[in-house]
Amino acid sequence: MSTGALLDIEPQELKFPFELKKQISCSLRLSNKSDGYVAFKVKTTNPKKYCVRPNTGVVPPRSSCDVVVTMQAQREAPPDLQCKDKFLLQSIVTSPGATQKDVLPEMFTKESGNTVEECKLRVLYVSPPKPPSPVHEGSEEGSPPRPSLSDNNGNLSSLEFVSVTTPWVLVQESLFQAKTLISQLTEEKNTAIEQNKKLRQELV
Repeated sequence: MSTGALLDIEPQELKFPFELKKQISCSLRLSNKSDGYVAFKVKTTNPKKYCVRPNTGVVPPRSSCDVVVTMQAQREAPPDLQCKDKFLLQSIVTSPGATQKDVLPEMFTKESGNTVEECKLRVLYVSPPKPPSPVHEGSEEGSPPRPSLSDNNGNLSSLEFVSVTTPWVLVQESLFQAKTLISQLTEEKNTAIEQNKKLRQELV
């Protein structure tokens, strides 16, 4: 668990059981151990690859919040399942009773005067457990040959973290809603045509 002054973040690494052409999710639990309201914002070095829900929010005093990080389906695997993507979780003390709508990007800048606490999280790809014998040790074996990642920790500050947007998820939801509406309208149209036919037959 990564322990900051404001939030406890668990786990410290985002582990994705990597599978080609498959959308994969993992979650973070943010626990507010203070007596104040804490606002957070999630950034990543590769915003087009991930969807974070919610990517901003407020954690009330002595409570927790789950953040789901979804990686889009990948067409090819990186060499040795190495991943250089990083996430940055920023947190600040905000006003009592604040909600997600009150969280603005400028609140997390130095110019705002807020004390911004930052926690950097690595992304790890692990081999998915094999169906016949899902042994937990097996999925962990993928982690040791990654010393190069921890060596890069000193250079994290030079990476550019970008706010995560969720347009592709919103598009998927909109498409689903549109399809549902179209099917409903088609049914209504067919019903109206049938009723029209019956009325014409009765008139004849």
